[in-house]
Amino acid sequence: MQQSESKIALLIDADNASASKINAILSEIAKYGVANIRKAYGNWKNPELKGWEDCLHEYAIHPVQQFDYTKGKNATDAALIIDAMDLLYTQKLDGFAIVSSDCDFTPLVMRILTSGLKVYGFGEKKTPAPFVYACSTFLYLETIDQVSNSDNSKIFVSAKKTGAELKQDTQLMSLLRSAVASTQDDDGWSSLAVVGSHIANQASFDPRNYGHAKLSGIFETIDLFEVQRKKNKVIYVRSKRKNGV
Repeated sequence: MQQSESKIALLIDADNASASKINAILSEIAKYGVANIRKAYGNWKNPELKGWEDCLHEYAIHPVQQFDYTKGKNATDAALIIDAMDLLYTQKLDGFAIVSSDCDFTPLVMRILTSGLKVYGFGEKKTPAPFVYACSTFLYLETIDQVSNSDNSKIFVSAKKTGAELKQDTQLMSLLRSAVASTQDDDGWSSLAVVGSHIANQASFDPRNYGHAKLSGIFETIDLFEVQRKKNKVIYVRSKRKNGV
C-alpha cells in the first residue's frame, strides 16, 4: 500500500488541545496518509470548547458529546479510548493520530503499536514525557504553524535551538551518538538516511521539536559532528575525531 493511501483515524481530546493548530495538524497528517475518520471528544456545553465548535464543520470533524458525569473525573479520555479500541478492531486502519497533552493515553498508544499500526501524537510542550516517547512520532504544537497564500501552504518550524542548547539535552545527544555509532562504516561515516531510520525505530523523534526542519540541521548545528554532502545529494555524518584521527 502506498503511503498516500494509508488510512488514519484522527482522534482529538478537545478538553486538552487548542483548535488554533488544526490546519497544521491536518497538513502534517496528510504526509502520512488520509484522515478518513475525524472525531473530537468533549463536553460541547462547555464554553471553553467554542474554538473547536467553530471549526468542526469546516474540517469535517465529528463531535462526540461526553458529559462530565463525575466532577474531577475525565470522562472524555475514557470515551476516546473506548472508540479507539473499537476502531482498532472493526476498521482497516494503518495508523492513529491522537491530539492531546494528557498522558492518560500512553497505554492506548502502546496497545495500538502492538497491532503494528503507527501512532502520530500532537500536543503542547507540557505533554508528559511517557506519552511523547510512546508515540511513533510526536510533534509539539508550539513548534509548528500554518502559512497560507493563494498558491500553497506549508508548515514551518520556530524557536531554533543553538548548538549549546542542543548539547545540554543529554537524551538527544545520547540518541544521536548511539544512532551514528550503530550505523557507521569503517571510517566512522554513516548515511544520514540510515541514521534517521535508526532513530525512528528507537524513539519518538521529530527535528522540528528542536527548531530544525531536518535532521541534518541538528547535526550541522552541533559542533561534535562532521557532516559531508556528496554530489549525488547523499548526506553522511560522523562524530568528530580528536586531532583529526
